[in-house]
Amino acid sequence: MTQQTDVPAAPTRLPSARSLRGLDAMNFFLADVRDGLGPYLAIYLLAVRGPEQGWNEATIGLVMTIAGIAGLIAQTPAGALIDRTNNKRGVVIAAAVAVTLSCLALPFVSNFYVVAATQSVAGIAGAIFPPAIAAITLGVVGPKMFARQVGRNEGFNHAGNAACAMIAGGSAYFFGPIVVFWLMAILAFVSIAATLMIPGDAIDDDLARGMDHTKTVAEGADQPSGIGALLQNKHLMLFAGLCAAFHLANAAMLPSVGQLLTKISGKDHATSLIALCIVAAQLVMVPVAVFVGAKADIIGRKPIFLTAFGFLAIRGVLYTFSDDPFWLVAVQCLDGIGAGIYGALFPLVVADLTRGTGRFNVAQGAVATAQGVGASFSATLAGVIIVGAGFSTAFLVLAAISAAGFVVYLTLMPETRGYEPPGVQTPPASAVAVPVGA
Repeated sequence: MTQQTDVPAAPTRLPSARSLRGLDAMNFFLADVRDGLGPYLAIYLLAVRGPEQGWNEATIGLVMTIAGIAGLIAQTPAGALIDRTNNKRGVVIAAAVAVTLSCLALPFVSNFYVVAATQSVAGIAGAIFPPAIAAITLGVVGPKMFARQVGRNEGFNHAGNAACAMIAGGSAYFFGPIVVFWLMAILAFVSIAATLMIPGDAIDDDLARGMDHTKTVAEGADQPSGIGALLQNKHLMLFAGLCAAFHLANAAMLPSVGQLLTKISGKDHATSLIALCIVAAQLVMVPVAVFVGAKADIIGRKPIFLTAFGFLAIRGVLYTFSDDPFWLVAVQCLDGIGAGIYGALFPLVVADLTRGTGRFNVAQGAVATAQGVGASFSATLAGVIIVGAGFSTAFLVLAAISAAGFVVYLTLMPETRGYEPPGVQTPPASAVAVPVGA
């Protein structure tokens, strides 16, 4: 018979105002640093380097694919690193420096293999940010405040994305694509300062990796459990599959709309309309993410996640109603609801499913890998359907995938609020609130 050991209850955390301001600032300023050059990479290589230096849509796409695969492979090891390290701020800073230097090197290199290598480094370093930010947040505010703070994080992240997109778009009009590099350097410097605003002693490293001292665990299991324990959690594996399905349905929608707008409005107008789509969707995501963070512990995770799948399916169907550019842009704004919900709920559900295992961050990485696989196949699937049957059929197929995800989540996925991971139980215990990170 397995002997049980009661571990003393951890106090409820009362993070300092400085720590919370640091989290807000870190999420706002890292919003663009974490993705590297993103869509600006293609613009720079095509507009500045161009075919005379060997750059066209095919070579640019190959570089982005290589970098994407490198980042995808790095997801799970990045989560494992965050679980193990007690210097999470240092890891975030190192990743920000690596991404920035990799991108700032571009004006000085032109060889395909060197460019691919720099962007692969940026992709690998970028894989650090999602688990690191979630871990720092959990370590600072603790499980009870985690849902609300994650929603706040996502709100500041989307606001940062929107602000940077507007600044980059306006500045590039006057100074050209090169301005993006200056913007990245400034954001990296400010994001490092924001990360250092969070005192090191404000982060509880045990809580940050998903250990919960309010749990009753098997004797000898007070250390982080092995990755094999995650594979035995069928609900975590199911959630990974659902995340892959969500991104299989979602990732190709905006690029497909961009292609449709290009056919309808021409390249110049399509670029402006897509920029408007991105900014508008990000602005919608801000209140959605804050709302999810505030209500996830009250409403529950499952009804809200079902809403994300539902709006994704509706969005795919609505695209087929009209080819009017303004209708397509308006429908794309619904991405702010689905993606806003997903971004805020993803770390919450993973934290629910792994609480007490000490493997919160490696689980984040593993599930992120699954969602990355779904996103990688999305564009190919949509492209094949568009060529063979047209845009409307492609949008309907993507909507059907989302609808199938809705049904699976509804019927097979439990409500994870209050979820007990296999082998971990919660004894009755009282907690005392103490301030941290003053």
